[in-house]
Amino acid sequence: MRQSTSSKVVSYAVILLFLIIYVVPLLFVFNVSFKSFDEYLRNPLGLVQSIQWSNYTDAWSEGNFSRYFGNSLLYTGVSTVLTIIVSVFAAFPVARGYVKWAGFIYLFFIMSQFLPNPLVAQFKFMLFMKDHIPFIGYDTKLGYTLLKTTGTGVVFMMFVGYIKSISRELDEAAGVDGCSYTRYIFQMVLPLMKPIIATGVILTAIGTWNDFVGPVMYLSSPDNWPITAGLKEFRGQYGNNWPLLACGITIVAVPLIVLYSFIQKYIVDGALAGAVKS
Repeated sequence: MRQSTSSKVVSYAVILLFLIIYVVPLLFVFNVSFKSFDEYLRNPLGLVQSIQWSNYTDAWSEGNFSRYFGNSLLYTGVSTVLTIIVSVFAAFPVARGYVKWAGFIYLFFIMSQFLPNPLVAQFKFMLFMKDHIPFIGYDTKLGYTLLKTTGTGVVFMMFVGYIKSISRELDEAAGVDGCSYTRYIFQMVLPLMKPIIATGVILTAIGTWNDFVGPVMYLSSPDNWPITAGLKEFRGQYGNNWPLLACGITIVAVPLIVLYSFIQKYIVDGALAGAVKS
């Protein structure tokens, strides 16, 4: 495709605009996090003159981020793995048509994406589970993890679309060789789905790690709070100390940035999966 000079200018202008919108605030927060409180008061927008590495250790210890960070790793890691596994085992028979009403099931998931988040129903369900099965009910780590695992709608639909692009001849060959269903999913289907799985991982991880409403509604005990709830508490104590608050924001953001940097090469392939058929 040939691109005119004017279209190139527009493209670069749009890219520059997005860089300003997304990157500049991150750089500002990162720059502020290394300033002393006095330096921030003298020049909030200027570049840091004397790097204060102790800001991060102070924010980590004073904000008790070690406990919140561990909780977030637990919630995000377990719910992401479970979401991927559940979505694969649900999407495969639907994509292949191995279950009745496969088209209706897929349509049901599509319709669910347009409905409002059922927070009230989920809250009542968690209270109900606390009365009958306390260890997976309201204000429990296991209950909150399982609740976050239920948000598989978008990942399920992406997996269905990707699996449809995988040749059915592999299913037939595996059946002839006597491969079991579970073994076929783990040893054949999952390796072929690496690009779309990477996309599902980053979407699920971002949704769980950055969730703020969920912990407020379903986790009342500080011992169970993830890092977003801890950051809210930290802001209440150090809202006027912007360098320490910027350190807290950076601590929350860095894990997802690192995760994205490792799997970003698969994300574009997964997002475009099925767009071009050979």
